[in-house]
Amino acid sequence: MLQKNSHRPDAPWLGTALSLIGAGFITFVGVRYLVTPESMAAEFGLPAAPEGPAAGFLNVKGVRDIGTGAVILALLAARERRALGIATLAIALIPAGDMVTVLARRGSPGTAVGVHGVTAALVAATGGLLLRESRAK
Repeated sequence: MLQKNSHRPDAPWLGTALSLIGAGFITFVGVRYLVTPESMAAEFGLPAAPEGPAAGFLNVKGVRDIGTGAVILALLAARERRALGIATLAIALIPAGDMVTVLARRGSPGTAVGVHGVTAALVAATGGLLLRESRAK
C-alpha cells in the first residue's frame, strides 16, 4: 500500500504555472504603462492621474512592472525555486503597497482591495507554494 508523503506537493507544476502567469500578466501591464500610460492611470484606482511632467511617473510604474516580471522569469529559467519563492513573497509587498497608497490617497476602495489586495494575496500564496515545493524536493 502506497502511503502519501505529506511533504510532497500534490501538483509540483502549480507554482511554476502561477509564476509564469504572474510574470506574463505583470509584464503586459508594464508594457501598457509605457505605451498607453493615460489609459492605465485610471485603472490604478487613484482619484487623479499625474499630468504634464508628473505623468512620467506612469512610465516608472511600467518599468517597475516589467522588471518584476523579468526577475520572476530569470529565477524560473535558472531553476532557483527556493529563491523564486522568497522573491515572490517579497514581490507581494508591491501590490500591498499599491493598495495602501490608493486607500491613503482616497482612491477607489474597490480597486484598492479588489485589484491590488487580491493581487498581493495571490502573489504571496504563490510564493508560499513555491517554498513548500522547494522544501519537498
